[in-house]
Amino acid sequence: MKWTLFSINKKDSVTKEIYIRKVYFTITGTNHYYGQEFLRRGDKVKLIKEPDNQYDREAIRVETEGLGKIGYVANSPYTVKGESVSAGRLYDLFKKKAKGKVMMRLPNGVLCKLIIKNKPARKLDQGQ
Repeated sequence: MKWTLFSINKKDSVTKEIYIRKVYFTITGTNHYYGQEFLRRGDKVKLIKEPDNQYDREAIRVETEGLGKIGYVANSPYTVKGESVSAGRLYDLFKKKAKGKVMMRLPNGVLCKLIIKNKPARKLDQGQ
């Protein structure tokens, strides 16, 4: 099992360090946009938080270059597939934007992996 150090920097708070495994998420709602047939294994997607979304305060929009919005990160037990995490769990793992990679298309969603940039965690001096 591979674990990765991931730093979360929140406004007006100290950097929080956590260790996480590979993080998977499901893209849902693609049928409202361009479908999912065009997505291939390895394709990159952008994740963008939508805190002002009227239906879900933890909504994460999914976009691809050239098309824009293609769906949302699943946030319901009915739409989250396999070992994916919900948008609510994914929400605190990045500030405003993140990237993901398509792993496979499923009948009712697209399984993706969160791309984690390995940045060294900020270290605080002992005197602080």
